[in-house]
This record gives sequence, structure tokens and C-alpha cells, in this order.
Amino acid sequence: MFTFQFVGFSCVAAVPAKTEVKSKALKAKKAVLKGVHSHRKKKVRTSPTFRRPKTLRLRRQPKYPRKSAPRRNKLDHYAIIKFPLTTESAMKKIEDNNTLVFIVDVKANKHQIKHAVKKLYDIDVAKVNTLI
Repeated sequence: MFTFQFVGFSCVAAVPAKTEVKSKALKAKKAVLKGVHSHRKKKVRTSPTFRRPKTLRLRRQPKYPRKSAPRRNKLDHYAIIKFPLTTESAMKKIEDNNTLVFIVDVKANKHQIKHAVKKLYDIDVAKVNTLI
């Protein structure tokens, strides 16, 4: 916190002379009665096409959030992997090729499938093959 101490402080406002004030008022009166005839240079138009000027576009400043809560991710790890396939051909793949076969959600991509298997079964996935 800062503190200030004023010693011997006095203020005198500068009052303009009466003649100066009167002359200024007379000039204003003359300008009102006769009008100010000033010449402005007109801008040269070089094209017949009128282009609307790019005006300031402000970002939205909402008073309240439009969504009360963030959306829940419907495609979580449990929704991506539905169940393992247990057909004879799938069992043969497990034995011969060291490959697991799962039925997965149609909307899931290979990265999502890989992360889901890693999280649910704690398996490092070498690669993902998809059939649809």
C-alpha cells in the first residue's frame, strides 16, 4: 500500500480574459449564422463496383452457457468392444496366428479399437484388421 502526504498544497484555476471569451462567442455566432464554408477534397472512385467495407466482427459474449453439462462420450472402451467371436475359424486364428477376434462397434476406428483392447485386456496390440 502506498501513502502520500501533501504539504502546502494550493490550486488556482486559470480564468480566461473576458475579451477572449467574448471574441470566441462572436466567432461561434458568426459560424452559426453564415455557416462554415470549408472545402473538402472528394475521394476519387476508381471502380464502378461498390465493395462493402469489412466492419468489426466481435466474438460472442454469452450471458450463460448453452449446455449445462458437457456431453458424455457414448463411444467409450466398453461400447467399442462388444464381445469376442467364438466361431471355429476364430478359434483357429487364436491357435495358429496368435490373433484375437472381436465384434466391435461400427463407428470405432482402428486407433480407438487398439486403445480399448489395451485398456480392457492389458494387451499390446501389434495391428488391427477390420472387416465390414
